[in-house]
Amino acid sequence: MSGSVPKRSEAAIVTKQSPRPVRETVARLVEIISDKGLTLFAVIDQREEARRVGLELRSTTLVIFGSPVAGTPVMDAAPLAALDLPLKVVIWDNDGQTIVSYVAPDALAHRYDLRADLASNLAGIDGLTDALIAR
Repeated sequence: MSGSVPKRSEAAIVTKQSPRPVRETVARLVEIISDKGLTLFAVIDQREEARRVGLELRSTTLVIFGSPVAGTPVMDAAPLAALDLPLKVVIWDNDGQTIVSYVAPDALAHRYDLRADLASNLAGIDGLTDALIAR
């Protein structure tokens, strides 16, 4: 089950490598989200969901989180932004290397033509994921 890591230019996805296994990376992300006072909306173990229907999938977990204080003004200005909010991070195994991927905040800002002040509401995901992959 090998997979390719998308380049940033492909759909404006940011991809980072975690020094921890998928399960530990997910647990650490959930902890960081809690510590920052953000809302954790869901943790979806996509591998387990695949197994339930008899399919195989590499270890893949989607974490959905955000801040209504930050996201609400974005969705108020651009209602279709609700298609991308709350924020999502996928943590997955790529042949033994844990990968952390998400849509770049600048790509979201461009997609929804957000003013700079609203775009800044999305930018925190970069620092959050930097903290996630730190040793």
